[in-house]
Amino acid sequence: MFPTRLDSTLAYEIAKAMMDGFNRHYQLFRTESSRAKHRFEVADWHGQQRAQRERIEFYDIRVLECSGRLEREYKAGDQAMDVWQQVKLHYIGLLVDHHQPELAETFFNSVTTKILHRSYFQNDFIFVRPAVSTEYIENSEAQSKPTYRSYYPSRETMPAVIEKLLRDFDLQKEFANLPRDSARVAEAMSRRLGDAKLRANFQIQVLSGLFFRNKGCYVVGKLINGFNEFPFALPVLHHKSEKLVIDAALFGEDDLLMLFSFARAYFMVDMEIPSAYVQFLRSMMPRKPRNEIYNALGLAKQGKTLFYRDFLHHLRHSTDKFRIAPGIKGMVMLVFDLPSFPYVFKVIKDFYPPPKDTSREQIKGKYLLVKQHDRVGRMADTLEYSEVGFPRDRFDDELIAEIEKFAPSQLEIIDKDGDGTTEVIVKHVYIERRMIPLNIYLQEAFDAGGMKPETNSAAQEAHVQIERGVIEYGNAIKDLVAANIFPGDMLWKNFGITRHGKVVFYDYDEIEYITDCNFRKVPLPRNEEEEMSGEIWYSVGPKDVFPETFAPFLLGNPAVRGVFMKHHADLLDVDFWQGHKDRIAQGYVHDVFPYEREKRFSPT
Repeated sequence: MFPTRLDSTLAYEIAKAMMDGFNRHYQLFRTESSRAKHRFEVADWHGQQRAQRERIEFYDIRVLECSGRLEREYKAGDQAMDVWQQVKLHYIGLLVDHHQPELAETFFNSVTTKILHRSYFQNDFIFVRPAVSTEYIENSEAQSKPTYRSYYPSRETMPAVIEKLLRDFDLQKEFANLPRDSARVAEAMSRRLGDAKLRANFQIQVLSGLFFRNKGCYVVGKLINGFNEFPFALPVLHHKSEKLVIDAALFGEDDLLMLFSFARAYFMVDMEIPSAYVQFLRSMMPRKPRNEIYNALGLAKQGKTLFYRDFLHHLRHSTDKFRIAPGIKGMVMLVFDLPSFPYVFKVIKDFYPPPKDTSREQIKGKYLLVKQHDRVGRMADTLEYSEVGFPRDRFDDELIAEIEKFAPSQLEIIDKDGDGTTEVIVKHVYIERRMIPLNIYLQEAFDAGGMKPETNSAAQEAHVQIERGVIEYGNAIKDLVAANIFPGDMLWKNFGITRHGKVVFYDYDEIEYITDCNFRKVPLPRNEEEEMSGEIWYSVGPKDVFPETFAPFLLGNPAVRGVFMKHHADLLDVDFWQGHKDRIAQGYVHDVFPYEREKRFSPT
């Protein structure tokens, strides 16, 4: 049966309403992102944090608005499937010459899956793969400004050209000494180029939009010389003089990967053609998946779409099975993984043994807090999915039994197509980058002889590993404290090591704001009976924290204790925590830099 002309008109109106919904969303997204420039110029750090949180919610609000409109005006959920096929075709037509087609396709999927039953989540009704290419969208004459600008200095004119490059961003805040900063950047670029001859194509390319996050602003670009490309980023900060300074010159893929880390908050950057930004950034960081670049740019839904497509591609080209993730099992989360895939899947259990006193909604609230908060490079980003289908034959039987035992409400096994092919449906899951748990990282060093480094070179290397892990652990906690986060459960197993050697926290079910905690000293015993008691004899409130009691749980190993007490003994002192709490409560926003201290230009 062919759709009638009336059906086709209805389908076009539905498609147009969905496109209007997306265009409204992206206009609001760009407007909020562009305002970050003014907030940076006037040092409105609390406003920047608030906007960061609110922008994350924009997408879901617009999807609800749009799906609500479609139900009210078109009874969209009651329409025949041939009408929905026409809706998709009309929508594809509306994507021609669109500047954000990949985002608009994802929006279509979000609205459609809000209205239709899960059995219709297939190629005919949603965009399982892209229908419109994002290649060469920039060649459109309708684009208001190019994605990046190019500059052509010589060795001699490099400082002046860099000064012009920076002025072209039109920051409405005076630099303390822009000629000096430009000369520093030029000197760093010259060192990076070395003695190489400047080729005919030598140029500096910089993205037209500034990248804003926390208290920083970043110029992002690359040097091109012959066949070589050198990615760079220039952090611009407020100086104590209340003027601007270039704080450092970051070079190379590793520095950029740290800047765009999955453990940091999303950037605010005004982009007319986001796919062109992603393509430029991918040329600088070829090891970084496109989904993580979209996430870093604040386009988390597009990141989720690309991640899922990559996941399906990996499933098709692998044969290993999902299993219970190795390591110490958690009381709140059931964790599984696919050995060949660098992520872990976390499902909230249905019940929790004492002393855990929480609920599914409270745990989801903690993960949302992390999503909306400044993660300062110390908390892993999570992708949240609902109703995820997996092939049953890819699941280890032991894993299925584990889910049936601890999270039966989250599991459904169905006959997918009525042909005996079964599918595992997980109702709600968080997905995170896989890291080496810190307790395993340290145990490997202990096993390699790190407790006695004087024995051989391998033992010395293992001792260095212990030292590095413990120092980074303390640094991670201090960065979290600066961001107003108390981790709650500070055991080593709740932290992981990234490929860059950074320690990152990933167990969120007990986190609290520092400002909500009550930091106390353990009271002195009033008598011998209290002193000898093996039980806690003093009152403890739900938000009370006793820093001096961390030591018995963390520092049982002498090698660990020695390093910890040398570098981070202050974490056992209530005054450290209370001092930060007081400063945060007074409105102070700490600087947490996404680069090492030694990379900073010396202040003058």
